[in-house]
Amino acid sequence: QVQLVESGGGLVQAGGSLRLSCAASGRTFSSYGMGWFRQAPGKEREFVAVINWSGGRTYYADSVKGRFTISRDNAKNTVDLQMNSLKPEDTAVYYCAAQGGGSVYLRSREYDYWGQGTQVTVSS
Repeated sequence: QVQLVESGGGLVQAGGSLRLSCAASGRTFSSYGMGWFRQAPGKEREFVAVINWSGGRTYYADSVKGRFTISRDNAKNTVDLQMNSLKPEDTAVYYCAAQGGGSVYLRSREYDYWGQGTQVTVSS
């Protein structure tokens, strides 16, 4: 079993940056693919970024490509999301998720474990 605890959300002006962190428990963290999703009020949960078990493969939603960077440190059991050039449309609750297959998955239903979410608000 994997438990995920997220941190780093907050309020930032458009054009600013935030770094989200997700700390995981469990013996097999290094074998999990890790994803970030977000959900704005009134909208469905949306894929943001994913990184495979080794960190050697990543994939980003078109809306964040070039601005966000996902990374992981298996020795520390953490996965981060560096968010630069933030826009008001990035405002959402951001969730960390783990997938036991270890690869790149884009659908929420493919993930096995979820963090509690952290609020990101970008003002204009």
